[in-house]
Amino acid sequence: MANNFTTYLKLHKVSLLLALLSVVFYYTFAYHLERTDFPKLLSLFAALFFLCYKLIQFEKWNVSFLFSIGLLSRLIFLFTEPNLSQDFYRFIWDGELVRNFINPYLTTPNTLIPQPDLIIPNAEQLHQGMGSLSAKHFSNYPPLNQLLFALATFLSGKSIFGAVIGLRSIIILADVGIFYFGRKLLKKLNRSPHLIFWYFLNPLILIELTGNLHFEGVMLFFFVWSIYLLAINKWQWAGVVLACSISIKLVPLLFLPLFLKHFSFKKSIIFYAIIGITSLVLFAPFYSSEFIANYSKTIGLWFSNFEFNSSVWNLVKYIGIQLDAKPWELIKTYGKITPILTITMVLLFTFFRRNQDLRTLLSSMLWILTLYYFLSATVHPWYIIFLVLLSIFTNLRYALAWSLVVILSYFAYSQTDFNENLYLITIEYILVLGCIIYELGIHRNKS
Repeated sequence: MANNFTTYLKLHKVSLLLALLSVVFYYTFAYHLERTDFPKLLSLFAALFFLCYKLIQFEKWNVSFLFSIGLLSRLIFLFTEPNLSQDFYRFIWDGELVRNFINPYLTTPNTLIPQPDLIIPNAEQLHQGMGSLSAKHFSNYPPLNQLLFALATFLSGKSIFGAVIGLRSIIILADVGIFYFGRKLLKKLNRSPHLIFWYFLNPLILIELTGNLHFEGVMLFFFVWSIYLLAINKWQWAGVVLACSISIKLVPLLFLPLFLKHFSFKKSIIFYAIIGITSLVLFAPFYSSEFIANYSKTIGLWFSNFEFNSSVWNLVKYIGIQLDAKPWELIKTYGKITPILTITMVLLFTFFRRNQDLRTLLSSMLWILTLYYFLSATVHPWYIIFLVLLSIFTNLRYALAWSLVVILSYFAYSQTDFNENLYLITIEYILVLGCIIYELGIHRNKS
């Protein structure tokens, strides 16, 4: 036994050292980093990305070793509050509302907070923590997401820290599920199962999901599960599970038209009906006459009011300012045009690609989401996570490069007024576009 252990250490000593460094850097990131310290944030992230690359390079066939490193890295974050995002305060607020049978789509935090009989634990701290922007709007998180928020608060013992642990545990379990179904799907597509580690060990995924408690990972768990069910011809259940994904985050709605060509017309109608019925069941507990108006208004804000780390929009705004346009008026016009361009793009990919093949279907999804993010006025770093997962099922790797350089957008958090550095954003998008152009050249007939 001792000889076996000694032999293992000799064979894997470099990888073990890299893993130890990775654990130390994640601990530093989780417990000793302020988001205003951009040089430290950038250095740690770049180092973790390099360690991820080397670990996969050296140990890509050592599944248990890499899985253990990925799981351990997630558990490091378990007992700390997010240091790059304050969204979790709103998650807990909504969870407390749902747990007490108050509809989060009908009342804003600013409306509730003055009430003397408010039964939400830690209400003042949650209200202040979520920020003024979130506090004045209705919730925009879909119903299954709300139920998970409620579950976390139910298990929290009326403690913010307890709710954080609950939310993080859900997200870690979802990532383990992605690892499981992602490997199975890669095998069905005749792709190397080790590619899943580009998701499971990617620093962006660990920091933004486990660290900052964004629920994209839970959405992706249901998404990759549904695609795997499609791969094994259990398409009815795939519809149910895909509806669950949409009920965590709405992003997979973009892909629904693609199934018109993936299935026959009759089967696609049944598939859509299954998704529709499941979605109605999930939304039903929250429905009221005001729900649709409030929810639509809140979602619409993302197209016409908010901006962060955008590419096309920043270019349009720059040109508009040179022509004496007012940015606050220009973004509203841009927000009306973006959905039209997005729908047109989705329809082109629906009718002009051979989406019957699952590989082509996944490639179409990757391109649609990529182009959608290029058009969007708001592209938070955690949005790129969906692209990372989709990319491992295709021949394209530009999403991995984007998951590295998107960290440049966090420079804004080091500024007291949250002003973006357009030079850094320009560098980010030039590098991403360069990778896309390069890959289009070498994979012209494979993507």
